[in-house]
Amino acid sequence: MSALRDRMNRLRGSGSVSTGYNEAAGALAAEALSETSDAHQAAADVQATRPQPVEVETERLHPEWTPFGVRLRCNAEGEFLLRETRYPASHRHGIHQLTELREAAAGLSAFHGETVHAEQLLFLDLETTGLGIGTGNVPFMVGIAYLQGEQFVVEQTLIRHPAEERAMLAYLETMLPSFRYLVTYNGKTFDWPVMLNRFIMNGRNSRAWEPLHLDFLHPARSIWRNTLTSCKLSHVEEERLGIERIDDVPGSLAPQLYFQYLADGEPDTLKGVFRHNEIDMLSLACLAIRFGHLLGNKTMDEAQDWPKRYVALPEQTEELVRTGLWLEKMGLLERAELLFALAADAEGGEADALLKLAGRDKKAGNWTRAVLLWQKAIAVPVKYGAASLNACVELSMYYEHKLKDYSSALQYATEALEHALGNPLLGRADAKKRAELASLRNRQERLQRKSGRMQGK
Repeated sequence: MSALRDRMNRLRGSGSVSTGYNEAAGALAAEALSETSDAHQAAADVQATRPQPVEVETERLHPEWTPFGVRLRCNAEGEFLLRETRYPASHRHGIHQLTELREAAAGLSAFHGETVHAEQLLFLDLETTGLGIGTGNVPFMVGIAYLQGEQFVVEQTLIRHPAEERAMLAYLETMLPSFRYLVTYNGKTFDWPVMLNRFIMNGRNSRAWEPLHLDFLHPARSIWRNTLTSCKLSHVEEERLGIERIDDVPGSLAPQLYFQYLADGEPDTLKGVFRHNEIDMLSLACLAIRFGHLLGNKTMDEAQDWPKRYVALPEQTEELVRTGLWLEKMGLLERAELLFALAADAEGGEADALLKLAGRDKKAGNWTRAVLLWQKAIAVPVKYGAASLNACVELSMYYEHKLKDYSSALQYATEALEHALGNPLLGRADAKKRAELASLRNRQERLQRKSGRMQGK
């Protein structure tokens, strides 16, 4: 009987007025009467009259929700709001078309060693009442997105008050197992632990879905940490994906806006939060395309419709080199070597990336390309710091020890010393800098002697 009372209370507490409520209430009342006289018949009545998950008419919603395109969804646990937006696969977000996801998905197999199909990817992003992963942090909006046929579907669930959380989680619990991979940005640390906590706190099965996780924050940091001032998703979007957010509501303001909505009941308060979350979904898909192309040997100038202005920029060199090193660690040597070759052939480059690849080639005995990379690093503008100095030192050592060309070695040693003396950071009078300068002077003097002896022969 207590279970029946709970369901009756949920129906009353929904605040909805419709003939559907009266019918459901009458059915539950009949069930209660029959239970006292004939338990078996009552069970049959319950099965026959139990409300099935249905989509409730939007007229039950306040008219102020109409501009949002949300619908009221009802299941055995209660009600919540659902907003669904469908984009054609040809939709362009930044420099990418969503249709590229089908081809790029295969490259994502490098993460887990399994073949990936675009339809297996579920993109997830939460808007929560706080920033921690503790039990008090509630996701009031859960955004999921996936490719379905020739459309990219973005679903955003919203709870109008905490009592609707169970209904939202019940819906998500039916959706999640349809996918193999979970795609997030910092989701291993935040989004997914928060979701698991909420499943547990609401008595749901937290192990109903155990996906293979693709958290793109970590590769983004690995590849772009030296060329981007920040690896926040909004910054990666602008600098690498060609996405510009206009009048965007920062995610950090989402909790404040939700609490304001709870206080005043005005749906318009959440308009910016809906849009912010939706863009996050689209950007995650584009980031999957970017990494899929890189890991699958689909480079910028080869990928479908990538603008030529994104080819051979300095930051591309770092992207190619660091992705290649990443692939090399995975044992995908042929893919890695292709990216290394593209980085070496590109015009210009990011000096630290060039030095990193040159160091790798030095260890591998690939001196021809290492020398080329050191020479390119020297030509990079001084703003890249000590890279030119280090490249000069490497070339000086190469000509001295490998080729016994003391004249060329002296030339590069002298250039390295000039870099050190002309750079205020390297010329500071602390013990370490004094030792570096002393080492460079010793190298120069030694090579002067060797060069003089060679010329005197």
